[in-house]
Amino acid sequence: MTVVAAILVAAGRGNRAGPGRPKQYRDLHGRPVLWHGLSALLAAPRVAHVVVVIHPDDRSAYDDAIALLDVAHAAKLEPPVDGGETRQASVRAGLEALAALPAPDIDVVLIHDAARPFASVELIDRAIDAAVTHGAALPTVAVADTIKRVDGDGRVLETYDRAQLHAAQTPQAFRFGAIAEAHRRAAGVAGTFTDDAAIAEWAGIPVFTFAGDLRNVKLTTPADFAHDGRPAPGLIGRTGFGYDVHAFGDGDHLIVGGVRIAHDRGVLAHSDGDVVLHALTDALLGTIADGDIGTHFPPSDPQWRGASSDRFLAYAAERIRARGGIIDHLDVTVVCERPRIGPHRDAMRERIAAIAGVRPGAVSIKATTSEGLGFTGRREGIAAQAAASVRLPATTDLDEEG
Repeated sequence: MTVVAAILVAAGRGNRAGPGRPKQYRDLHGRPVLWHGLSALLAAPRVAHVVVVIHPDDRSAYDDAIALLDVAHAAKLEPPVDGGETRQASVRAGLEALAALPAPDIDVVLIHDAARPFASVELIDRAIDAAVTHGAALPTVAVADTIKRVDGDGRVLETYDRAQLHAAQTPQAFRFGAIAEAHRRAAGVAGTFTDDAAIAEWAGIPVFTFAGDLRNVKLTTPADFAHDGRPAPGLIGRTGFGYDVHAFGDGDHLIVGGVRIAHDRGVLAHSDGDVVLHALTDALLGTIADGDIGTHFPPSDPQWRGASSDRFLAYAAERIRARGGIIDHLDVTVVCERPRIGPHRDAMRERIAAIAGVRPGAVSIKATTSEGLGFTGRREGIAAQAAASVRLPATTDLDEEG
């Protein structure tokens, strides 16, 4: 089994982003920039350990950011490491921290910049596969512009063949031992290496490329933070709807909106029977025309028996982000005579926000009865209707009409 670790580099000051907090702690769609990239690394099933390299002055901001993470992934996150004067020194500090872990030897390491918050789990998987195959690899995208080499006076000296040019991204992926040794050797070399692939090249390690992602942009200047780091004209809105119902059965509680509520009945369900999270999962999947909850988590599969429904909603939210999408709003109506939903509304909003990776203000919970009519009126069960609003890149393959 290949043991994979990741380093998230977040020790820089980000001066080009303008005045204010370091860019990795600025708000991006209700969460710090660092939270987004870290969440993707932690959610990647094949990544076993994650180390974040931070500036010593940022410990409080870092603690606030990780407090918002899904607790299900907490075991993967190692203690933060103080960075150095340069990115190169910070990466080396992260590599040494991983080497010191009391864990099985690490085979592959991913090195990712916190300033790239839109990396998807699919991109992370490609990085791991490329490292296993080649030993050293980085994601790249083709250069669309014509590139000129100029002198100090602005005179054009050469025009490059852009067919041979590729823009580098992160996460870059390497066999752990080889890149760790290369970084140790490069520590005493004059000059600056702009990325870890350049250090591998200098050390004589063949470096290969794999398909990057145009959505995996780097936030650098103040303009990059407009519209949550994405250009508004490139996004289109989509809305999805979901519905779920469960009959009451024996039990002493219900799980509704991720919150345990004491009740004189339970529900009959294959999983934990959370109608709110099930309806929201279908609503999100609907925005990307990606089937329904039964498509991805069939009730015939015994592994989902009694499963916590937060896994379903988190999965659907990640499917949105994997397509470069942004979740704008989640709206739910719960239909039941009992239990009363109102006293638990705020707790539900907080829990759903944490699972889906949005701010609580983007989650609405409403409740109603059916005035004694139908199965809910007879107190035989509980139902929920949900709507989800998202924005997706206009270039998504969902938009075949162009």
